[in-house]
Amino acid sequence: MKTLFFSDNYPPETNAAATRVHERAVYWVKWGHDVTVITCVPNFPHGRVFDGYQNKWRQEERIDGVRVIRVKTYISANRGVLRRTFDFLSFMFTGFWAGLGIERPDVVVSTSPQFFAAVAAWLLSRVRSIPYVFELGDLWPASISAVGAMKPNLALRLIEKLELKMYRDAASVVALTHAFKDNLVARGIPADKIHVVINGVDLWRYGPRDRDPDLLQELDVENKFVIGYIGTHGMAHALKNVLVAAEALKSRETIHFLFAGAGAERDALMKYAAEKQLKNVSFLPAQPKERMPAVWSICNLALVHLKDTPAFAEVIPSKIFEAMGMGLPILLAAPSGEASDIVTTREAGLCIPPENPDALAEAATRLASTPELLKFLASNSLKAAPFYSRETQARTMIDVLELATRPDP
Repeated sequence: MKTLFFSDNYPPETNAAATRVHERAVYWVKWGHDVTVITCVPNFPHGRVFDGYQNKWRQEERIDGVRVIRVKTYISANRGVLRRTFDFLSFMFTGFWAGLGIERPDVVVSTSPQFFAAVAAWLLSRVRSIPYVFELGDLWPASISAVGAMKPNLALRLIEKLELKMYRDAASVVALTHAFKDNLVARGIPADKIHVVINGVDLWRYGPRDRDPDLLQELDVENKFVIGYIGTHGMAHALKNVLVAAEALKSRETIHFLFAGAGAERDALMKYAAEKQLKNVSFLPAQPKERMPAVWSICNLALVHLKDTPAFAEVIPSKIFEAMGMGLPILLAAPSGEASDIVTTREAGLCIPPENPDALAEAATRLASTPELLKFLASNSLKAAPFYSRETQARTMIDVLELATRPDP
């Protein structure tokens, strides 16, 4: 089967969407499928073109057997609404144009977040009469309102109408959570066209290992209990609350907070930590994918933190599954929902209220001082990982794509 994927992000970028699309595509190529991805020149999250690339109208490469076509876009850092919107819109136009010029695929797929990438794929499917599959990774534009980036207005209402039109036109919709499916069904999308494929982790890439000695020395945390937040530092994550908890724990010298990643809020977080002289907090920049297991290895506890907004009760952060793959206990601070159900059911960690520094400080103290509980949760976390393997996810997803290519009876 020939599959054409539209994704705003792709390796060597390392955010969740880039990783998800690539790791599944590698399995599909291994199983004999032909996969092409239309994407941008790598620049996320800083808005700077990665070394070895140029922002040209069209360039092509192969990454692990996947054909990757990169198109020219307006590039901006991952902050601010207006410039990011220009960025997204430019990919919609250049990505669509690139799709017109390639051999006809059997199915065209888009992944969100990045709504306008989905628009490009949908338009191409209409123009070329190709079955279209919408992979729903985020309820955009709902999440834009949820983080306060934009207030509800006419533009967002019009985008929502287009969003629903795209769901209805899709041969199938792939939702990353059951809550996303419930949301769409409540908005009138037929349940039988929505397939849930929960996120996952490449188990061969992750696994328990000794703490990386170089990183331990670099950060001076050899004898510390390290609580790691590994991922995007964005508006959706309300991470200032973590720093407030760290401030409350300054007297407990063995507890240390590690932030690794990039995002719109990173500079503000670093400034706050410096102003408060938080010696129990370290920051690492975004790391290459192959470096992530080493970063996770120095952590005793994986922190997953989301803003206290109902929309985020419907998401399952991918870092949950990476933590499981590493055999790390999880401390989840998020609205009650599917993510907390997974952590609780698997007994893989503790769940606390979101945006509650006192609860976070208390849970961190409890876990740092109770090695038996920590070991129990870590063991359960590792046992849970095979239920969310990337290979299983890839097989389920390819079945959905093949179903979408079959003619109606």
